[in-house]
Amino acid sequence: MKKIAIIENIHKDGLDIIDNDPDYQYELISDVSEGNLIKKLPDYDACTLRVSKLNENILKHCHKLKVISRHGVGYDNVDLEYIKKKNIKLLITATANAEAVAENLIKKLPDYDACTLRVSKLNENILKHCHKLKVISRHGVGYDNVDLEYIKKKNINLLITATANAVAVAEHVIYFMLSISKSINQYDNEVRLGNFKKNASTIETLELFKKEILIVGFGRIGKSLIKRCLGFEMKVNVYDPFVSEDTIAQFGGNKIDNLNDGLKSCDYLSLHIPLTEKTKNMIDKLKLNSMKKSSIIINTSRGGIINEIDLNNALNKKVIFGAGLDVFEKEPVDKDNPLLKNNKVILSPHSATFTNECKSRMSIETTKNIIDFFNNKLDKSMIVKL
Repeated sequence: MKKIAIIENIHKDGLDIIDNDPDYQYELISDVSEGNLIKKLPDYDACTLRVSKLNENILKHCHKLKVISRHGVGYDNVDLEYIKKKNIKLLITATANAEAVAENLIKKLPDYDACTLRVSKLNENILKHCHKLKVISRHGVGYDNVDLEYIKKKNINLLITATANAVAVAEHVIYFMLSISKSINQYDNEVRLGNFKKNASTIETLELFKKEILIVGFGRIGKSLIKRCLGFEMKVNVYDPFVSEDTIAQFGGNKIDNLNDGLKSCDYLSLHIPLTEKTKNMIDKLKLNSMKKSSIIINTSRGGIINEIDLNNALNKKVIFGAGLDVFEKEPVDKDNPLLKNNKVILSPHSATFTNECKSRMSIETTKNIIDFFNNKLDKSMIVKL
């Protein structure tokens, strides 16, 4: 008989499947502390997993474990390198959640005049049932999860939280710039290994002072970032064909008309543009090879703007110094993405806006946008031009 550990409770329907199969039995583990999981899990052939973490320190005791079944699609709470080494299979609920959400939206949305939206998708199959819907208010600035062609045809307005996230994302860029420049991950690792001074002088670090940054895209985030860069006395160049030289100069930056020229001279590159057919793989092998060996690339906008294979190769060959990525071509990140094992890049899970303050501002702006829309008081910059 196979034994399954249910780490954190799941819906009764899932447990009924196990109850009805005589070849399997389960135990619910509510205490998800590391000590209790180390004590309990070695007895099990499989486990389900929600948000608790399974790291090497736990998994190394689980000699019988053959499979981990995630209650969801993400798996950043599992030590992927270790389970690969031990041939433990990782499963996800690849279709259940998306199908359930879509089915529920088709059932519920037709009654509403407006809706807020985070990461769920609103495609034609859902929207064609929503005859009353006048406005979609995105809890964020991206909208690649909305069928733009259909809402344009049906005259459904799309709103974004255009002002709420600028500070949080700009600060995240600075965090990346400092962390990479100061090789903070390497220093942290050396201290934890007991090498307090042994290798410190051999780790290469850089300063931001008087360095040159190229900001690509000069919307609210770009304008928030430039203020912080000037605090480090950096030279700021801006590439944005849609913003005038005078506007950029008012913020203390220099407008450049040729992206390639800007890439050749910059020490830091920060991307703040949407993903379109024109911007997809915009930063590729050719552009990476034109940059300084000491340069650092930051992307907090959209995955797919940087060719990830080309970036990984550039980092391995020391074509550039480092990179910071908050966004990826495929999210959640594919476990085979080589950037996950590259110590020259710092990664975060599309979380630049996850500060307490930003989440509050975005929630307020998301709901206020709807009310202002129906009261004819909405700032036009919140409306996406389709």
